[in-house]
Amino acid sequence: MTQPPPPPNQPPGPPPGGFGAPQDPGQGQGQGGFGAPTPPPPPQGDPGYGYPQAPQGQPGYGYPQQAPQYQHPVPPPYGYPGGQPQQPYGYPTAPQQQVPAVAPGGRRKLSAQAQIIVAAAVAVALIVGGGIWYANSGADPSPDAKPAGGTRQSPNGGGDGGASGDGDGGGAGNGLGGNGKEKPGDKTGARLAFRVDVPKVPDTTPVDGSWLTDKTFVKTGVNSVVGYDIDKGTVSWTIPLPGQVCGASRHKTEDNKVPVLFEEKKRVAPRYYQSCNQIGMLDLNTGKLLWSASVSGGGDEKARFSEVTLGGGTVAAGGTDGGAAFDAATGKVLWKPQSNDQGCYDMGYGGGAGLVAVRKCGKYGAQTVSVQNLDPKSGKPLSEFKMPQGVEYASVVSTKPLVVAANVGDAADDGSSISDFFSIDEKTGKLRTKITANPDRYAAECGATSVEECSQALVGDDRLYLPTEEHEGSTGEYGDETNEIVAFSLADGKMAPEKADAGDGYVLMPLRMDGGDLIAYKAPPHDKGGQLVSVHAGTMKSTLLLENPSDKANRSIESSFSITGAELLYADGRFFISGTYANKPRETGSALDKKYLAVSFSTKG
Repeated sequence: MTQPPPPPNQPPGPPPGGFGAPQDPGQGQGQGGFGAPTPPPPPQGDPGYGYPQAPQGQPGYGYPQQAPQYQHPVPPPYGYPGGQPQQPYGYPTAPQQQVPAVAPGGRRKLSAQAQIIVAAAVAVALIVGGGIWYANSGADPSPDAKPAGGTRQSPNGGGDGGASGDGDGGGAGNGLGGNGKEKPGDKTGARLAFRVDVPKVPDTTPVDGSWLTDKTFVKTGVNSVVGYDIDKGTVSWTIPLPGQVCGASRHKTEDNKVPVLFEEKKRVAPRYYQSCNQIGMLDLNTGKLLWSASVSGGGDEKARFSEVTLGGGTVAAGGTDGGAAFDAATGKVLWKPQSNDQGCYDMGYGGGAGLVAVRKCGKYGAQTVSVQNLDPKSGKPLSEFKMPQGVEYASVVSTKPLVVAANVGDAADDGSSISDFFSIDEKTGKLRTKITANPDRYAAECGATSVEECSQALVGDDRLYLPTEEHEGSTGEYGDETNEIVAFSLADGKMAPEKADAGDGYVLMPLRMDGGDLIAYKAPPHDKGGQLVSVHAGTMKSTLLLENPSDKANRSIESSFSITGAELLYADGRFFISGTYANKPRETGSALDKKYLAVSFSTKG
């Protein structure tokens, strides 16, 4: 393993905006002291409200957006590529792609091509190469369907257990599902339990990272990480940090320890950035920083990182200056990539049940990408799979079983960065199957250049679960758009006949595995609250766990976050939505326009 050659220039991304993802600094943010929850608003009626609200601010973030074509000059100092301010952590780095427009409620609108396909295929299933899109009904493939030839996820999800849902949990009956821990309580109707105001900041500030323990909801603050009582929202503890959190692992240990990246100094205007070069381990039970470390990036500079993960007892960080691995318990440096004559370097790492490196080798214009299953303690490759030609970046969806997403030959032009999923035998490095996922038909997405930033793609019971894109519902009326979750075998790529239906007006978003079952969020129509459901992996039948209030005030709070960019956590009758950016506040004319750092809905009490 090697230190990287000079990385590509990082062109600035588009302005932030949308549900829980980056929002336009000019948009109104909630004022008031950070860290203190505010009481829920009194129930309000809904006179005259009957249409979806227009999108707020700039186009929703969600995932990669339009940017210049690939460039590979020597990078300028961190934070100011090309002489312009770099987008803060959490934005996909260059190259980026066009993202579809955002529909009301933060959902992506279908492209014109996708709308034509949906209209023509509502009653059929399209088989495209190895990938299949389940439409509203029907089972016969379209006679016009042709192989796509390689045409096509978390927000840093920050989720409890990770968006990839690593695991091989078994089940009852047909061996799928039935062993999830999440069950409906005595009631499923939820109330707004608490809200956390957006902290006051002078400029756009990343606040990636949220986690749950049995007692605490944990959220990144400003130069800190804060723990809140899981029911009351009162501050339980605060971990002060030298600088802002700039990367957060989606995986944590069984005893609630999680690694984060943070900056070595506090941000100061007008150059509101610092180098992301510190790695630390947080104890979410006690609210303590257990250890922190940094490594040399060459000369007197410390290595800068953009991603951090946890796998096999090892903390691995990657970025433009290469990678480094630390013992999760002590912070001791275990290994760093070594140079070789092929110009190879580790682009980043995927964690969870194992530890995987995505590695690039060769001269510019003739580079190849490989995926290595590593011994976490030594960094030695245990197996290697070489990605096909036309792959410049790859994202790890799951490490055990090993599933990788890639955009082969830039075939996916919708901003998802996914044209295909590769199911790989992590022991031998051999390809098990390739699942082609047409980007017009599936809603999973990955960061353009990130190794572990995929959302809405779950792996469990040797299956890959994907949501379809929105399409017209059964009534054919405006506002009844819906979708499904479908499952593919990681052994042969075949799609299961069962599917989970969202129902007219709702859109299903898989969040995490729960044993052999799935936990999914049902983004609601404009006149209802969202739902959390458990999806049985064998039958794909949904069981309601929680339903948010449908009055106007609570709907406004829920819809103030963009569903494709926020961090969504659910456990034991409690649902948490939190943003990934804090913006400079401004005066707002309506209480319904107020933004929050995080909100909690609960069936408890």
